[in-house]
Amino acid sequence: MYINHKPFLIIISSPSGAGKSTLCRMVIQNDPLIKLSISTTTRKKRLQEVNNIDYNFISKEEFINYEKNNEFLESALVFENYYGTPSQPVYNNLKKGYETLFDIDWQGARQIRNKFDSEDIVSIFILPPSLVELNRRLMARGQDSDDIVAKRMAKAIDEISHFDEYDFIIINDELNNSYQKIRSIIEAKRVSRYNKEDILRNLHISNF
Repeated sequence: MYINHKPFLIIISSPSGAGKSTLCRMVIQNDPLIKLSISTTTRKKRLQEVNNIDYNFISKEEFINYEKNNEFLESALVFENYYGTPSQPVYNNLKKGYETLFDIDWQGARQIRNKFDSEDIVSIFILPPSLVELNRRLMARGQDSDDIVAKRMAKAIDEISHFDEYDFIIINDELNNSYQKIRSIIEAKRVSRYNKEDILRNLHISNF
């Protein structure tokens, strides 16, 4: 029998190329109770990307206006492009009983932690097996110039230095294994947040 639980926020971060976005997609595709937070960005849309699915692509002027109106839970400047998380969809998801998954960096994660109770968040940091492997993955994507890859590698070292701010650390040396670890973390968090009244009702216990 399904027992209700209090929904929470799931933060997954990693340096670029560690497999974060792929793992997030796997989680969303296999769990109807989790909604992906779609970030807003001023970055140019890549060929394979779809607006309002991969990102909400807007102008710098629009972004600044949204920020002035406090419409973001978090925002950051990354590689000369702005990124932000719209707040209203997140609050709507929580009211409807859905978890929200954030595919964001450590800066955004820190901002969100400052706005919610720690018990309402589970955070996971994805590490590559090594920096050599991370560089190979970035080069293999073929999306960026050698100069951009070099900048991403430099930024990766800084990002990795923040891994100890997270609840859980996963080394992504095998995709399916990493996915199963994330699933286990989410399910354990749900078990810890079961609704007491639902449990007692299911057991036919009253006056407890």
